[in-house]
Amino acid sequence: MDSTRDLFIALARRYAFADLGALAPAAEIAEVCEFGHRLLSLDAEDFAAEARVVPADLRRRARACHMPQTPREQPRGALESLRPAYGLLLEVIAVRWHRRELSPMIAAVHIASEYLPLLAFEPHLGHAGDPARWPAGLSAAGSRFGVIGDRECDHTKSEQSATNRTLRVSAEPSEGWRAYFDRQHSQVAGAVGVCVATCRNPCAAMDWIAPEPRADLQSRARTALAFAETPLVRLRHAAPVGHGFGVPSPEEVLDAWERSRAALDKNAVGTSATKDDGFPLPGLPSLFSAIADAPIEPATLLNGVSQHVVRLLEAN
Repeated sequence: MDSTRDLFIALARRYAFADLGALAPAAEIAEVCEFGHRLLSLDAEDFAAEARVVPADLRRRARACHMPQTPREQPRGALESLRPAYGLLLEVIAVRWHRRELSPMIAAVHIASEYLPLLAFEPHLGHAGDPARWPAGLSAAGSRFGVIGDRECDHTKSEQSATNRTLRVSAEPSEGWRAYFDRQHSQVAGAVGVCVATCRNPCAAMDWIAPEPRADLQSRARTALAFAETPLVRLRHAAPVGHGFGVPSPEEVLDAWERSRAALDKNAVGTSATKDDGFPLPGLPSLFSAIADAPIEPATLLNGVSQHVVRLLEAN
């Protein structure tokens, strides 16, 4: 019996929530493991699902990373701030690295790259790109944001479609809201980055931000867009979660990250990636913090779930 419990505890400490949940000696433990597995899998739609056996503090922290499933759902979770979600992403990346689960690790890096421009915009928006709260200036007179077919706009056709929809999706039914987040919100994140950082024909879309803070945002958003083009993020296309069949080795991941750090080291924001901050991919939390203009550290949410499961097993 003790050896079985020791095995279960080892699985909990390894964050093997799916395996432990299938073997759990009690329904309460299985439910907590399901909660932990949703977090590890970055299933942001279900972070707020009922899990009454999970301690309230862990549920509250998970809800902060949750993506609202209706236009009026409260609290707003990751639409209020992306900083808790990026803390969880960093924790997931570290856990996947230590477990040598490199394909899901690169998938987590890719997710981080998609929404990084919105992390840069958060101090100026006062939220994290909530479609129900876009500033009126984004579509003021002289703005091409969300105008489909405007050839002067630097947005791609899919970005124009996404930006057009983001201005009206908060009035759509819940099904349309969820479909938008499934397919288009990440494109809006990239589109606002283009508006402030790389547009060749600037319009009035960013005039609601004063020139001095806009210059700071431009540097952070440009670095966010550059991160999406780094060798590390491009590894996703060589992994099963992408379009190929190869799985990168730890050496290949570290080499890609070193080349990414060199590519990002072009300004004060990108230079932060060269810091040795003790993370498995050194400098990644520092880079996210510089882009956010706020501290972003790996969360301890998965660790909290693991410790709670261990306590339940020891008491069982």
